[in-house]
Order: sequence, then structure tokens, then C-alpha cells
Amino acid sequence: MHKLPNRTLATAIFAALSTTAIAASTTPAFDVNELDAKIAPCADFNGFVNAKWVAANPIPADRTRWGAFDQLREHSLQTQRGIVEAAALGANKAAAGSIQQKIGWFYRSGMADGAIEKAGLAPVKPEIAKIDALKTPADIAAYINDASSRGQNGLFQIYTSPDFKNSKMQIAYVAQGGIGLPTSEYYSKPDYAELRTAYQAHVAKVLELAGDKADSAKKSAEQVLAFETRLAKASLVPVELRKPENQYHFVTLADADKANPNFSWTKFFAAQHADIQGGFSLSQPGFFAEVDKMVVDVPADEWRTYLRFHAIDSASPYLSKPFAEENFTFYNKTLNGQKEQEPRWKRVLSTVNESMGMALGQLYVDKTFPPESKKRALELVNNVSAALKARIEKLDWMSDATKQKAIEKWSTFLPKIGYPDKWREWSGLEVKSDDYYANVLAASKFNYDYEMAKAGKPTDRLEWGMTPQTVNAYYNPTDNTINFPAAILQPPFFDANADDAINYGGIGAVIGHEATHGYDDEGSQFDAQGNNANWWTKEDREKFDARTAKLVAQFNAYEPLPGKHVNGQLTLGENIADLGGLNVAYDALQMALKQNPAEAAKKIDGYTPDQRFFLNFARVWRGSILPKRQEVLLNADPHAPAKYRAIGAPSNMPAFAQAYSCKAGDAMVRGADTQVKIW
Repeated sequence: MHKLPNRTLATAIFAALSTTAIAASTTPAFDVNELDAKIAPCADFNGFVNAKWVAANPIPADRTRWGAFDQLREHSLQTQRGIVEAAALGANKAAAGSIQQKIGWFYRSGMADGAIEKAGLAPVKPEIAKIDALKTPADIAAYINDASSRGQNGLFQIYTSPDFKNSKMQIAYVAQGGIGLPTSEYYSKPDYAELRTAYQAHVAKVLELAGDKADSAKKSAEQVLAFETRLAKASLVPVELRKPENQYHFVTLADADKANPNFSWTKFFAAQHADIQGGFSLSQPGFFAEVDKMVVDVPADEWRTYLRFHAIDSASPYLSKPFAEENFTFYNKTLNGQKEQEPRWKRVLSTVNESMGMALGQLYVDKTFPPESKKRALELVNNVSAALKARIEKLDWMSDATKQKAIEKWSTFLPKIGYPDKWREWSGLEVKSDDYYANVLAASKFNYDYEMAKAGKPTDRLEWGMTPQTVNAYYNPTDNTINFPAAILQPPFFDANADDAINYGGIGAVIGHEATHGYDDEGSQFDAQGNNANWWTKEDREKFDARTAKLVAQFNAYEPLPGKHVNGQLTLGENIADLGGLNVAYDALQMALKQNPAEAAKKIDGYTPDQRFFLNFARVWRGSILPKRQEVLLNADPHAPAKYRAIGAPSNMPAFAQAYSCKAGDAMVRGADTQVKIW
């Protein structure tokens, strides 16, 4: 449930990627003592399942939310901590160049706070010197080229991904960026005037810490805010960025140079050592047209101020305490409401995951994920996949012509379970035992070079976009893969000792969710080969849009904060996937119960299999969140708040009403005019 790092349309099931390893559970598959008997399931199913747990489990001071996903992450961090601390202790004796040595040295360097405090701003001074030397538009363009080649460009994003029109090949994509606030709307809406003031104060504080006098820093902060406001005006809002046509705009280098005469894309990609061949995606041309103007009409001193601030700000988490604390104070506390900073070991472990996550994943899998878990998970994937095919074939609103294309797409799904079949190679990454920021920079360049080397190469469908230790799952429409990292194949999602109802309500719904993404409002615009192509009849697309519009209206009505509603259009893809995924998982459970009539008739702790199926689905979404963090996610995240995901899909399913004997008029029962049926 997190948007992957701008990998075209890749969609994850939760809003934040969390690295994890999960401790073995000693609790029942589902503890009915957690249910709140004072709340009727037909009135508020989320409250019935989760209210007692939420009341008993307040958000920790170093977190902005707390729930099932976060609990798994917190438990698992101790396992990962054991892995990296053991690597740090044994790094000097580990094989030279091994991932054990590199991870050990990386972690050790991050925990050496004495050396980091002594260094102060010194690690960033070479970058500041480069920026201070910029005098002309040509200098500015050259610096952007150079910084990008080292993985340090914050002005815009650059990555590789399958070509929307030829998914068998990888191309480079450049996309909007350059702003410090969550979305472009924060720079213009009156609601965020105080936050803009706080951001400006943050910019000034960072520059003061770097040695600027207060008056100069204040003036510079005004320049940075004005610079970013101009970028924001040229940027698309998140709901517009979800549209494939706003993510892909293929151009040749010659066309790009003509469109942006002040910023040579030919020189840029030459500096990246990227194989552009026929061209690349200039994904938001309006944004880059504005950047092109700014290269020449924004004075060099304002460019220097903007670049200097962001060079220091992006480095702050890895620098001495004053910089790290200021970074926390604005981005975590002021913006998101977090009360306390995470302990150092968690922050360093997070950096190790960001820098060498797949290498750490290799050690994680060796320690925690047996091959038999992969085999069992694949069985569940196959069962849910069969149920999806059957639902498509039985749709009463879709023509046979479109169904045929939908089944063709279904037949090319590639499920990936647990971890990559082939591990990534880390030779060439030089890690030091005593220089944290140097390691961060080295990993940034190493990973960027790895990314750019894919441009012009065939797409590898077996490559992973998440690490095995991530409690999440995702679907990527441009390679038509559904991906389930090892860490999510754990209770409460998957429990080898649990009844089928628990597993289908947990991991079954996740599997169905990711597969349904292939047919959501975005995924449905990609064909069986992963190309952005229309495979619908006009009439069927109109019927689909009418059905999804009802789902938009449902979620628009949810109000998690006073006066702040869910954006049903922004969250549409995830809501379609939740609804379709839960229906598909329910069907798969019924197929399994038919093969085992004794289990179908058996109650556990007083609840039928159908009831336990929905209980576990809702349990997955339990949790609470700080108001400030919730507001940021309402603006930027394509996932609805968890409490509405717990009730949204079930409230549209007659099977839920039947399982709990709900009646017409109950809050969890939608009438025929508002009930949504899509997949």
C-alpha cells in the first residue's frame, strides 16, 4: 500500500514501504477477545473488529500511525537489527567485498555518532563549493547534469521503466520534482499558509546552521519558497499524475532539445551515460518547459540559494545532531505530527535499507524464509487467480469481445513470491567502515548507475521493485507482474496453521487486490503485454466508468478529519482493487470449502468461515493515525485511510450482509442504487 518510487503505475497495497522481518506468533490465528461486543458488526464493522485494539494500542511517540502493518514492522526491526549488528561485529573478518562486510561497515559507520558530530557540515562542503561557483545558465545546466550523474538531482526525477508503447524495452523517464512540501497544492491553498511559513523558517534555519547570518538566511528562504512556488504552479497534482497520459510523453533527443532550448537533453543524457537510442519520456512537458525558462530568467544567485539549501537539507539526516534534529523538526514533527525522533539504530537501519535493501534482503531470506513458505504461497496465488478468471467469465455487464482480452491479460500474469530468483550483484560499491555520508553518496551513485544501465535494454520481468523484507505487495502494469515479498507472507496475512478463512481473508485478499490492479482505472489501460493500449469496446468502457464513478462517490463521502474528505478519484485504483480483491478471495474460499465440507460447516470460537474471512480482512486494516499525517496522506496518497478500507469493500458485498445477518438500512449494507459491483 504504498506508491513505489515513481515506477510508472506500479501500485502497492499500503501507503508506506516498510522493511520487516516478523517474529513467530504465539497468539491464536484470530483472537475473538479483541472484538468489541458493544459495537454491532452491521453498524460499524471496523469498530467491531478493531476499536478495542486501537484503544489499547496508542501510537508510539516515534511514529505517526500504529496498526497491523506498523506492528509487524516494529517487531521485525529487531530481527533486522540483529542481522546488521552481527554483520557490523564480524565485518572485519568477513570475506572482502562480501555483502556481509559492506552491510556491516555501512551500519557501523552510521552508528559512529562521535565521528559524525565531529565532522559537522564538512561532508557537504565539496558540494556547496560546486554550487557556489555557478554563475551562468550554462553553469547551472552543467551542474544539474553532474549532480544527476551522481544520483543527487532533486530538481526532477529520473528513472527507467518499460516503454508504455513497447513494454519489452526499458527507456528513461524524467518527471516533475524539485519541491520540498508534499504536493504542489501546499504552495497555493490558503489552508497551508501557516505550513508555508513554517517551511520558510525551516529553510532559514538550515542555512543558519550552515553558517549564514540570520538576515541573509531569511532573505534566502524567501527566494527558495518563491522558486519552489514557481515549480509548483507548473506541476500536476497527484490525481492528474495517476493518468497514464500524464506519465508518458515520448520524445527524441532532438525534439526534447527543441522543446527545451536552454537545457540540452542530449548533453544531460550523455552525462548520465544512458543509452537513449530512439528517445525517452519527457513525462510532464509543461513542468520542464517552466524549468527551461527558469534556467535563463532566474538569477544565478537564486539558483545557488535553492540548490545550496537542498544539498544541505537532503544531507541533514546523515549529518551532525543540529542538522538531523532540524530535519526531524520540520518534516516529521511540524508536517506530520510525530512527537519524538526514532532512535539512531532505526534511522541508520532505514538508510541501509534505502542504500542496500536487496543485499540486506538476501541475508533476511537466509534467516527467516524457508522454501516451503514460497510453495504454499504459490498455491494460494493460483487458487485466487483461478477465482478471478471465473469472475471475469461470469460478468454480466461486459461483452464477450472485451472478456476475451481480459482473459488474455489474466493468462500473462506473472506471480513472484518471496524473493528474486537471482540476487543482484553488489561488486563495484565501495563501502567504508568509518564514513557514513561517503557511504550514502557512494550507494546513491551505485544505485543510480544501476538504474541508468537498464535504459535501452530488454525488460526483465523477473526483477523486483520491493525488497523481501518489505511488508507490502505490488502490481506493475507495464510488465504485468504481481509481487509478494517474503515479509508479508506472515500472520496476520498468512498463517500455515490457520484455517482457510483466515488466510483467504488476509493474504488471499492481498493477492486478489494486486491481481485486480490489472483491471483498475489505470491498469485496465494496459494490455496483456504491458503496453498502454485500449482493449475495450466503447460500450464496455462506458459501463466500467459508470460503475467506478459510484465508487468515487462512496469514498468522497468519507470524512476522516473535520471538513477533510477522502479524494475518491485519487484513491479509485486502490478502492477498485480492494473491492475486486475481496470478492475474488471470497470466491476462492468458497471453492476451498467445497472441497472440505467438514470445515465449511465448522465454527471456530463461535464464528463461521465466512465470518472469520471478513474478520481477518478488517483486522489487517486496524490502526490509528495522527491528524497531521492523515492530512498529508489525504492530499498525496492514492490509498484511502485504513479504517475506510476495512468497511468500504465489505459494505458493497451481499456475502458480508449474509454472513452477519445484516438488514437493509444497516450502515454496512448499501442499497441497490449505491452498491458497487465491478469485478
